[in-house]
Amino acid sequence: MNRTHHNGDLRLENVNEHVELVGWVAKKRNFGQLVFIDLRDRSGICQLVFDESMSEALKDVRNEYVLSVSGTVLQRKDANPDLKTGEIEVKVEKFEIINKAKTTPLIISDETDALEDTRLQYRYLDLRRPVMQNKLIMRHKITRSMREYLDNNDFIEIETPMLGKSTPEGARDYLVPSRVHPGSFYALPQSPQLYKQLLMIAGFERYYQFARCFRDEDLRADRQTDFTQVDIETSFLSEVEIQTMMEEMMVKLMKEVKGIDIQAPFLRLSYEEAMNRYGSDKPDNRFGYELQDITEIFKNSEFKVFKDCIDNGGVIKTIVIDNFSSITRKEIDKYTELAKKNGAKGLVVLKAQDNELTGSARKFLSEDEVKALYDTLSLKDKDVLFIVSDQWIKTCNVLGALRNEIGYKLGLKKKDEFSFLWVTDFPMFEWSEEQQRYVACHHPFTQPKEEDIPLLDTDIAKVKANAYDIILNGYELGGGSLRIYDNDLQEKIFEILGMSEEEIRNKFGFFIDAFQYGTPPHGGLAFGLDRIAMILSESDSIRDVIAFPKNANAKCPMSKAPTPVDPAQLEELHIEIKK
Repeated sequence: MNRTHHNGDLRLENVNEHVELVGWVAKKRNFGQLVFIDLRDRSGICQLVFDESMSEALKDVRNEYVLSVSGTVLQRKDANPDLKTGEIEVKVEKFEIINKAKTTPLIISDETDALEDTRLQYRYLDLRRPVMQNKLIMRHKITRSMREYLDNNDFIEIETPMLGKSTPEGARDYLVPSRVHPGSFYALPQSPQLYKQLLMIAGFERYYQFARCFRDEDLRADRQTDFTQVDIETSFLSEVEIQTMMEEMMVKLMKEVKGIDIQAPFLRLSYEEAMNRYGSDKPDNRFGYELQDITEIFKNSEFKVFKDCIDNGGVIKTIVIDNFSSITRKEIDKYTELAKKNGAKGLVVLKAQDNELTGSARKFLSEDEVKALYDTLSLKDKDVLFIVSDQWIKTCNVLGALRNEIGYKLGLKKKDEFSFLWVTDFPMFEWSEEQQRYVACHHPFTQPKEEDIPLLDTDIAKVKANAYDIILNGYELGGGSLRIYDNDLQEKIFEILGMSEEEIRNKFGFFIDAFQYGTPPHGGLAFGLDRIAMILSESDSIRDVIAFPKNANAKCPMSKAPTPVDPAQLEELHIEIKK
């Protein structure tokens, strides 16, 4: 079982060399006197040639058998340009079957016909596929590049506890019962937020951690129950200084991992501008079709839908899609359903043809309003207008969802294009209809803009935070903020959020105590490592860049977790399961 080379590394310069290789049989082709086998290891595939003297010993060998071979590298007469090793082959002189394999339940190649649950059930086989190995190798390169940058800029990697205290951070905690403290529970961390701030109080100044985080929430293509954050915190740096360092790290990463030069500084948009232009706080600016405000055109409208909206303090916005007049009634109905799914009461769709607008809502518009639309929007033949009227936030969200769907339909969201930007100046608070009170948009330790602190006593809805998200191609790669470091201000924020003294002491007592011992100005952010790997590997789901993920039902088809446990274990933990 000696190995002199990796299979994917052999080239013309290795011709006539004696080599010893190991790996899995990716494909076997029997041509009578000659047998060809593609031998696969992590580095790639190499074609092996066996003469007829070995055919009897090879008769039972099939895909996924593990072989050890020795032989001589030859130049191929019929080169395969699709393979890195396509110009050579190995004439086998001796081989050994290291291990046999049953017929696999899925095809082990870049293209497989297996359903996702089958792939997840046999994940150890799915991960043999070169395309899957390349995704995890790219993830490794991403972590290596980020670690190198942080290490070279005086950051210290520090681990924080997995078993901690349950604190409110937006999602449900995963709870771990304590055997030695009956009725008490640890919580798995949703993030190391409090610990990293305590490390700043402890004087480390620059910290990072590739932190495992856990959130009990509904899953989707870019979300898992357990995931990895690149958690970063600094002291004595401004918001722009933190962002500049992170830009440097991403420029380095993109060059090393993708071979792409990206320009810094990145575009910076305020939350309000991002919503007004793109209808999203994580805008995809690889394509246009920005939102345009047309409220003024309809300020005296007789169209009841528009009139009621303006009378109730709402806005009217549109996106204009050029050369889209071939849109069908069925497609319009689909976009209308999407608008309603995102909270709209309806969707107005108008087509520009022969200097006139057509559509079911046209009869409600005056000639002056039609002319104003042409002039304001510079309409051309074959343009299509999607118009939404509602409260500002809902109008923006609905048109943002439509813009993303249309951008995808028109092939404008290209996976090999990468556009970074920052969204800044988020609202400090948002109104919760469910709780009928204001809640923190980010978390209760986010610092408000200094100039907005007086508004905490008069109009908290207008308070903006020193919070920022880094966005790539319409995905939030990471988010963070400057943190509150003044004890009085922190108490005021808790008070606004309706937290009692008892509740504050119970949930954050140890954290509040630390604030009394000289807390430095500090701030940071956390990147979603899985999401970065998903985007850079041009995958459709973060499940493809996690070695052993859960499915959409938060279950592991391979191990079957979560599963019931032995009643004796529950008894030890003082837990009884209610039927």
